[in-house]
Amino acid sequence: MTLGVITLGHYLSLGGILFALSVIGVFLNRRNLIVLLMAIELMLLAVNMNFVAFSHYLPLEADRMAGQIFVFFILTVAAAESAIGLAILVVLFRNRSSIDVSKLDQLKG
Repeated sequence: MTLGVITLGHYLSLGGILFALSVIGVFLNRRNLIVLLMAIELMLLAVNMNFVAFSHYLPLEADRMAGQIFVFFILTVAAAESAIGLAILVVLFRNRSSIDVSKLDQLKG
């Protein structure tokens, strides 16, 4: 049994579904900071998958690396964002003994 050819539409549909799930995760979960960071990472990974799919299906050979270069920079920014987010999370937990996002309104500075 063959499943058929995987086209650009399949990759874009999967990227759209992952992006929509991450947006739902951001809006539904307003209390846990770790889940919010994971939803943002999932959002960036969905965009990365679309970049790689577009770069693979480009007709010109010279332009195929452009999407993969964008993915490299997005992964770099995502790694820095998660490192900074986790550092803020550790400081928040040390000061408040909780990682509840609703308690962040009392921070000053």
